[in-house]
Amino acid sequence: MMKRLLFGVGGIVAVLIAFILIRAFNYGGQAPGIQVIELSPPPAIDIDRAAYNLGEAIRYQTVTVARGDPRPGQEGPWLELQAWMKTTYPDFHRVATRETVPGGLTLLYTWAGTDKDMAPLLLMAHQDVVPVNIGTESDWDAPPFAGEIKDGYVYGRGALDDKGSMVGLFEALNALALDGFRPRRTILLMLGHDEEVSGSGAAAGVDLLASRQIVPEMVLDEGFMAVNPSPLTGKPMAFIGVAEKGYLSLNLTVKAAGGHSSTPPRDSATVRIARALVALDDNQMPSNLSEPPVSTLFRAAAPDLPFLTRLALANQWLFGGLVESSISSGPAGNALIRTTTAPTMLTGSAKENVLAQRATAIVNFRIHPNDTEEDVLDHARRLTNNIEGLEITVANSGIRGAGASPVSPLDNLAYGVLSSVAHELTDGAPVVPGLVLGATDSRYANALTDNVYRFMPALMEAEDLRGFHGTNERLTVENVGRLARGYAQIILAMDSAD
Repeated sequence: MMKRLLFGVGGIVAVLIAFILIRAFNYGGQAPGIQVIELSPPPAIDIDRAAYNLGEAIRYQTVTVARGDPRPGQEGPWLELQAWMKTTYPDFHRVATRETVPGGLTLLYTWAGTDKDMAPLLLMAHQDVVPVNIGTESDWDAPPFAGEIKDGYVYGRGALDDKGSMVGLFEALNALALDGFRPRRTILLMLGHDEEVSGSGAAAGVDLLASRQIVPEMVLDEGFMAVNPSPLTGKPMAFIGVAEKGYLSLNLTVKAAGGHSSTPPRDSATVRIARALVALDDNQMPSNLSEPPVSTLFRAAAPDLPFLTRLALANQWLFGGLVESSISSGPAGNALIRTTTAPTMLTGSAKENVLAQRATAIVNFRIHPNDTEEDVLDHARRLTNNIEGLEITVANSGIRGAGASPVSPLDNLAYGVLSSVAHELTDGAPVVPGLVLGATDSRYANALTDNVYRFMPALMEAEDLRGFHGTNERLTVENVGRLARGYAQIILAMDSAD
């Protein structure tokens, strides 16, 4: 009897192991329906000249700090940059019309196509940059607004975010115009003026296009790129942003009587705010690895993942807790799989020996596509409902305050073109759909179409990625060329497809 029981248990274990292994071996690969597009060679582009042009664009200090920038009377750098565009890219300006979007300095170019039945292509970038932290200028290897080319790099604020993309687009479009290209599909180029603080220019631009009943075949903005090595696999990999996180800040406020610190009450306003922050930090919003874009990202990356990682991902019914714990152990991985919670601002008493009459905190949430703003509010209120006198309201920061974008499809022409360009760029490395953790101007474009993507055709190393919003922002001369050629290939592929 015992022998039979042991044999039975052994058989069940063997079947279970076989089941786990079969799922692991079959896990991964591209999602069905992704098109492979034959790419045309791009037009000739003078890469050294393109790098020089990027350096020139960097010299215009189009810095935005707060909503409403540039303030009246401070538009000079934007107007000078826009005049430079006309002078530097005359062939594109000869074939395209340019208009300023009402209410700001955002530009909208239209290169009319010959086939009015083809939905247009909307390309996006932004003119503004973040400031350089005061006192850090000397930490740069080249001055942050000199646009200096040094050791094969173009240095300067905006080289990566986002004048590199802007110049790459201009180089591609100008080269195509010079080459005699006549698009069948209308090409739209929108250059936001205040992406770093609000994106109001892009929002107005999208409203303008909506009023004209324009439905693009694809919207392409900044976001991801190819990286070597990928943090997932340690090998080259290209990421295409198919969604981006939303943005919501909550005000937490507790009012109290205040008074002298020599006779403090228990559970003061400041203590209650602290308890609320600890509750939110200790109880993060739930993760979800079973829905796009996270689920499709790991499946597409699977061929280059270690076998044990594939085994765990393929059998989350058994190893889900282990997978979640491993991914969320680092800030970037944690941000990929859940809505994040970040206490950022605190206020209380104005003096060390005075009790706060009003203690406040602002908590910033970056909303995952699997959650909504209401989910975040319910979560915060549920965790803190036992804290007396705590009031939670949505912060009127005027910055963003919107839910996550929809997840764009993979089984269409747009993603097929982008994945084909990325595949060629990386000499055949995996191409995966990704979730952009920050915010881009393209979040507004979902009002026009579902086909919104965030990808720059460049191949970056980890060291260079640290320059985003930081010291020594730079772009290799080679990547300036990759951007120009890649954008040209995207335009040509989108134009030639039926």
